Amino acid sequence: MSQSLATAAYLGAAILFILSLGGLSNPETSRRGNLLGMVGMALAVLATLFGPRVGAGGIAWIIAALAVGAGIGLYAARIVKMTQMPELVALMHSLVGLAACLVGFASYVDPSVQFQGAEETIHLVEIYVGILIGAVTFSGSLIAFGKLSGKIGGKPLLLPARHWLNLIALLMVIWFGGRFLHGHDDGAGMTALIVMTAIALLFGVHMVMAIGGADMPVVISMLNSYSGWAAAATGFMLNNDLLIVTGALVGSSGAILSYIMCSAMNRNFISVIAGGFGSGGGAKKGDAAAQPQGEVTPIGAAETAELLREAKSVIIVPGYGMAVAQAQHTVFEITKALREKGVDVRFAIHPVAGRMPGHMNVLLAEAKVPYDIVMEMDEINADFPDTDVVMVIGANDIVNPSAAEDPASPIAGMPVLEVWKARTSIVMKRSMASGYAGVDNPLFYKDNNRMLFGDAKKMLDEVLGALRG
Repeated sequence: MSQSLATAAYLGAAILFILSLGGLSNPETSRRGNLLGMVGMALAVLATLFGPRVGAGGIAWIIAALAVGAGIGLYAARIVKMTQMPELVALMHSLVGLAACLVGFASYVDPSVQFQGAEETIHLVEIYVGILIGAVTFSGSLIAFGKLSGKIGGKPLLLPARHWLNLIALLMVIWFGGRFLHGHDDGAGMTALIVMTAIALLFGVHMVMAIGGADMPVVISMLNSYSGWAAAATGFMLNNDLLIVTGALVGSSGAILSYIMCSAMNRNFISVIAGGFGSGGGAKKGDAAAQPQGEVTPIGAAETAELLREAKSVIIVPGYGMAVAQAQHTVFEITKALREKGVDVRFAIHPVAGRMPGHMNVLLAEAKVPYDIVMEMDEINADFPDTDVVMVIGANDIVNPSAAEDPASPIAGMPVLEVWKARTSIVMKRSMASGYAGVDNPLFYKDNNRMLFGDAKKMLDEVLGALRG
């Protein structure tokens, strides 16, 4: 394949990636967006494989690597549950960061790469920055994987003078950057590069360890952005236009998503990086000061079914508990049964519901819930006062009235779904434990709220049986 043909294929792949992102912005076009992205990636891989840069001897090695990677991907796709998707995404981000680091070191020691003067300086800067971003992405994503999978506690690790430590690390990275540029010829460059990589790895660990469980959705989108910039840096090192364009697309879209997530939590990006929000462990039992006062009103599956049957309008709020119980298909069956009886059923999705952006939307789409009844928070929040019954399935922090009613609450000012304004709210939970942010929820004690305790799948099956009976 000639260079011009490979360039044309890269251009076509870049256009497909842009169309893919456009498709993913809407649930109704998301399948098409995924398909366009797959076609674009296949085109990019084929253009690279048969392009002028890969010799005949290298094709076999690349095909072997593709086979191994595809096998691992297929295996992961078969065994990873929907509840494990957030940690899988974090793990994939770490691989992008690792690739950027390896490509950076390989580019530095590659004897075939020869530059002089300003071109050499630019190339060295590309290597240094690429490895820096890649190392932070790699270690930070591994810590995020540990937190999301429960292998590392969600409580933020706040070291004394942590901001000063970060500043010192930044100054050291800048200083070693100077040593790297000026020590390229005398061998000191590799030493500076290794030291900087170690600092960047430690910074990635420290940065994500300081972030509390409640901010993990922002961390996922932030690391997505980092992985994009790491890919773009790799593109500069390899002089690959497609990697640059694709990395910039992922980096910028991840940055925009991080901004949206921060707005949805009434947080700013700097405060998220600073950490400290969300203990991940909830309030301690017996801590009277932390517990809202009042008594809960329990309800059974039969009573819940009766309330739903008599309602004219129902809003369902899914949360991570629904994902854990894998109850989305039963939720769809309940929705279908209610709609057949003439009940207006809709879903309310908070931007940070679950453990990653779009988590609940994917679960509902998997269960064949119609896209037109799945509403975003801003679209549906004003409708709660006119709603007969709201069912909250495994959600907690995103329906906490403390955000609107308690200025002293850690989540004060965070936009939430105002379910307490409905005529009746039913919260499905296993226990009275606080949510992922570690903040107790006064909703449970409101006069118009009912608590349906138990496994979400089991209780929803009972509700469905009662509805059909």
